[in-house]
Amino acid sequence: MEIVLRKYGNSTVAVLPPGVLRDLGLAAGQAMTLNTTPGGQIILAPQRRYALADLIAQCDPDALPPADMAGWDAAPPVGGEAW
Repeated sequence: MEIVLRKYGNSTVAVLPPGVLRDLGLAAGQAMTLNTTPGGQIILAPQRRYALADLIAQCDPDALPPADMAGWDAAPPVGGEAW
Protein backbone atom coordinates (compact mmCIF):
# COMPACT_ATOMS: atom_id res chain seq x y z
CA MET A 1 0.00 0.00 0.00
CA GLU A 2 1.31 3.43 -0.87
CA ILE A 3 0.65 6.50 1.25
CA VAL A 4 1.62 10.11 0.69
CA LEU A 5 3.19 12.30 3.37
CA ARG A 6 1.37 15.61 3.76
CA LYS A 7 2.27 18.95 5.29
CA TYR A 8 0.12 19.89 8.31
CA GLY A 9 1.24 23.20 9.80
CA ASN A 10 4.90 22.80 10.73
CA SER A 11 4.60 19.00 10.79
CA THR A 12 4.49 16.26 8.19
CA VAL A 13 1.83 13.59 8.61
CA ALA A 14 1.21 10.12 7.22
CA VAL A 15 -2.47 9.47 6.62
CA LEU A 16 -3.50 5.89 7.37
CA PRO A 17 -6.57 4.53 5.59
CA PRO A 18 -9.52 3.41 7.74
CA GLY A 19 -8.93 -0.25 6.85
CA VAL A 20 -5.38 -0.12 8.18
CA LEU A 21 -6.54 1.53 11.40
CA ARG A 22 -9.24 -1.11 11.81
CA ASP A 23 -6.83 -3.99 11.14
CA LEU A 24 -4.35 -2.64 13.70
CA GLY A 25 -6.98 -1.73 16.28
CA LEU A 26 -5.98 1.95 16.20
CA ALA A 27 -8.05 5.10 16.43
CA ALA A 28 -7.52 8.82 15.91
CA GLY A 29 -6.12 10.47 19.02
CA GLN A 30 -4.48 7.31 20.33
CA ALA A 31 -0.96 7.79 21.75
CA MET A 32 1.71 5.82 19.88
CA THR A 33 5.46 5.35 20.06
CA LEU A 34 7.50 5.56 16.88
CA ASN A 35 10.97 4.06 16.46
CA THR A 36 13.17 3.38 13.48
CA THR A 37 15.60 0.59 12.73
CA PRO A 38 19.08 1.03 11.23
CA GLY A 39 17.62 -0.44 8.04
CA GLY A 40 15.11 2.39 7.72
CA GLN A 41 12.00 0.54 8.90
CA ILE A 42 9.44 2.38 11.00
CA ILE A 43 8.07 0.67 14.09
CA LEU A 44 4.78 2.13 15.30
CA ALA A 45 3.33 0.69 18.50
CA PRO A 46 0.56 1.65 20.93
CA GLN A 47 1.95 3.54 23.90
CA ARG A 48 2.11 1.17 26.85
CA ARG A 49 0.21 1.97 30.00
CA TYR A 50 1.74 0.65 33.16
CA ALA A 51 0.01 -0.39 36.36
CA LEU A 52 2.02 0.01 39.55
CA ALA A 53 1.29 -3.58 40.56
CA ASP A 54 2.74 -4.85 37.24
CA LEU A 55 5.92 -2.80 37.68
CA ILE A 56 6.39 -3.95 41.27
CA ALA A 57 5.86 -7.57 40.21
CA GLN A 58 8.95 -7.23 37.98
CA CYS A 59 11.15 -6.17 40.91
CA ASP A 60 13.36 -8.54 42.86
CA PRO A 61 12.75 -7.78 46.56
CA ASP A 62 16.01 -9.56 47.44
CA ALA A 63 18.15 -7.48 45.06
CA LEU A 64 20.81 -5.26 46.58
CA PRO A 65 20.33 -1.51 46.11
CA PRO A 66 22.50 0.16 43.45
CA ALA A 67 25.96 1.20 44.66
CA ASP A 68 25.28 4.88 44.02
CA MET A 69 22.39 4.85 46.53
CA ALA A 70 24.80 4.60 49.47
CA GLY A 71 25.70 8.26 48.99
CA TRP A 72 22.06 9.27 49.09
CA ASP A 73 21.38 7.28 52.23
CA ALA A 74 24.38 8.82 54.02
CA ALA A 75 23.69 12.43 52.94
CA PRO A 76 22.39 14.80 55.62
CA PRO A 77 19.06 16.61 55.08
CA VAL A 78 19.45 19.86 53.15
CA GLY A 79 16.01 21.45 53.26
CA GLY A 80 12.93 20.90 55.35
CA GLU A 81 12.86 17.10 55.03
CA ALA A 82 11.25 15.28 57.92
CA TRP A 83 12.49 11.74 58.59
